[in-house]
Amino acid sequence: MTIHIYQAQLLHYLTEENLADRAKRAHLDTNDLINADLINDNLTNAERPSITVVEKNVTLLPVVAGVKVYPEYIANGALVVYDATGSVVDYGDCTSILSTYGNSSAEIGEAGNAPVQIHDYQDKLIMPGFIDTHVHYPQIDMIAAFGEQLLDWLNNYTFVTEANFGDAKVADDTANFFLNQLLANGTTSALVFSTSHPQSVESFFNESSRLNTRMITGNVLMDQNAPEHLCVPAEQGIRDTQNIIDKWHERGRQHVAITPRFAITSTPKQLQMTGELYRSYDSVYLQTHLAENMDEIAFVRELYPNHKGYLDVYHDMGLLGRHTTLAHGIHLSTSEYEVLRDTGTQIAHCPTSNLFLGSGLFDLSKTLSYTGVSIATDVGAGTSLSMLTTLSEAYKVQQLQNNPLSAHQGLYQITLGNAQSLLLDDKIGNFMPNKEADFVVIDMGGTDLMERRMKQTKSLDEQLFVLMMLGDDRVIEETIIAGVSRYKKTTAA
Repeated sequence: MTIHIYQAQLLHYLTEENLADRAKRAHLDTNDLINADLINDNLTNAERPSITVVEKNVTLLPVVAGVKVYPEYIANGALVVYDATGSVVDYGDCTSILSTYGNSSAEIGEAGNAPVQIHDYQDKLIMPGFIDTHVHYPQIDMIAAFGEQLLDWLNNYTFVTEANFGDAKVADDTANFFLNQLLANGTTSALVFSTSHPQSVESFFNESSRLNTRMITGNVLMDQNAPEHLCVPAEQGIRDTQNIIDKWHERGRQHVAITPRFAITSTPKQLQMTGELYRSYDSVYLQTHLAENMDEIAFVRELYPNHKGYLDVYHDMGLLGRHTTLAHGIHLSTSEYEVLRDTGTQIAHCPTSNLFLGSGLFDLSKTLSYTGVSIATDVGAGTSLSMLTTLSEAYKVQQLQNNPLSAHQGLYQITLGNAQSLLLDDKIGNFMPNKEADFVVIDMGGTDLMERRMKQTKSLDEQLFVLMMLGDDRVIEETIIAGVSRYKKTTAA
C-alpha cells in the first residue's frame, strides 16, 4: 500500500467547524489562515507564497441554515492520500507537506513504513469530487430527445427507453457506460433514478461496487398513469424496495433511496405504503419530483383534489424529511416553502433540464432562504452530465432573475454543499483529514479557448468563473475514487 502526495493548486470549502479543526491541526490561530488580499492577487503560482488562504469576505449562501462556509485556496498545495484506507491523511502547502510526508517514516496509522508516490500536478487544480443529486441513469440513451415538455416527453421517450431495463444485459451495459461517463466528468457521487425493474438497481449497484463509488439509487415505484409493463402493483414495488434495502443499503459505499417517480404515477395506496417504509428507517433516502411543470401540477390537483397542493400530497403521505430530495420545486407557494423548511426536505435544482423542457426559472436564493438546495444534472432531460456545464446554465437561470451566481457559490454547491444536502458531508465534500479521498484533477486550460482566456484573468475569482462558464468534461484530467485513480483523460477505468 502507498502514500500518495498530489502536488497541485487546491480549492475546497470549509465550514467554521472545519476551519477551527484545520487551525488546531496546524497549531495556528484561525486568523493565521486568513488573508483576503492574497486570494485575488495577480501573481503566478511560482510567485505566490506557500500559504493557506481562507477568504472570509466571500459571502456564500449556505445549504445548511446558519452554517457559515468559506473557500480555502492553496496555490502551492499538496494533498496526502493513503490508498489502503481510501482516505485523506492531510493537506496543506507543498513545502510543509513534503517535509512531513515525503518519506516513508511519517506515522500515518498503519502506513508508517508505506512507500510514498508523488504526483506532480502543480499546474493543475485539485478539487473534491463533484456530486450530482438528481440524475436518471437509464435515460442516458435518450438524452437530447427533441421537442416536448414534461408529460409528453415522459410518454414519448422516457418510458419507451426504460422498458428495456428488465434485461440484465441492457442494464449492465448502461450502468457501466453511465458510471464511467460520470467519472469522465469529475462526478464521484450521485443520487440516481433507476427504473421500476429491480434488475436495473442490481446492475447499477454491482458496477458502483466494482468502482467503489459512493452512490444512491432505488427501484422506481409506479402503479398508475404509465405503460402497463412499467407499472408494478403497490405491494410488489414496496417488497422490491425492501429487498434492495436489505441487500444493498450501506453495503460498502452504496445507499438506497425509496423512489416513487412522482405523485402522478403513484396511487394513494402506493404513496401511503412508501411513507410507511420511509418512516421505518433512519438513514434510507427518499427521492421524487415536485412542481416541475404547470401541466404536471394541474394533473396532480385532478388526482388529489382533497389536498391543498402538490407538496401537501407528499406531506400527508409521510414522504418529507431530512433524507428526502425533491427534484425541481420551481413553482411553489410561500406555504409550501415553509413546509420544506419545517420538515428539512431538500430541493435539487436542475437548470439544464428546466431550460430544455421549458419548465421555468428556479429561484435559488429564495429557496435557500427556506431549505437546502443542491445542484443536479437531471439527465436525460438535462443535457449534460458535466456539473460544470450545469453550473454554467444555473448562472444563466439566475441571471434572468437578476440574481448572479458567483463561481464560489456554484463550486461550493456541487462539492461540500451537495454533500451537506445529502447528509454525507462527514464522508465527502472537502479535504478534511479522514474523509474519503474522492477528488478531481482539473486542467484550467483544458481547451484552446480556455487556455487563451485564462491568460487574460487577473484573479482567482475570474479564473474560477471562466472554469464555471466554459469548463466541461474536457477539463477533467483525472478522477480519484477512495484514493484510487478511476479515470484519466486518455484512459477510463
